[in-house]
Amino acid sequence: MFIKKVNKLEETEALGYKIGTMLNDQTVILLTGDLGAGKTTFTKALARGLGVTEIVNSPTFTIVKEYHSGRLPLYHFDAYRLEDSDSDLGFEEYFEDEGVSVIEWPMYMAEEIPNEYLTINIRTTSELEREFEFIPQGKYYEELCKEIFS
Repeated sequence: MFIKKVNKLEETEALGYKIGTMLNDQTVILLTGDLGAGKTTFTKALARGLGVTEIVNSPTFTIVKEYHSGRLPLYHFDAYRLEDSDSDLGFEEYFEDEGVSVIEWPMYMAEEIPNEYLTINIRTTSELEREFEFIPQGKYYEELCKEIFS
């Protein structure tokens, strides 16, 4: 487990951007945190780090939005609306593709998530302060965290 504290919006954006520049294909990132914690802000910055030029916003009503303008495709999921669903929606195809998958509210699609991934828990500690907790599952994600925190 790795912890990073940020004290302003610009630091959240810088962290997301830095991580976006480091990612390889078939990366899966699970984002957890309360409403307003900064999951979408972080994802927008990560997208910029991937070179995505499209406007990135929350996929709340579509569950997944695809962005193909960066060096890798970005698949941005918001699984919140899947809370009461027990359907197999075929999302695992995204994880096998050459893109990066970022999943907000991953607990609502847990059965479809691959065995290796990076969980980032975002905790609000004050109006502008956030604590990012990184929990890697798998060797690639452990190495990624070591690189992020070096």
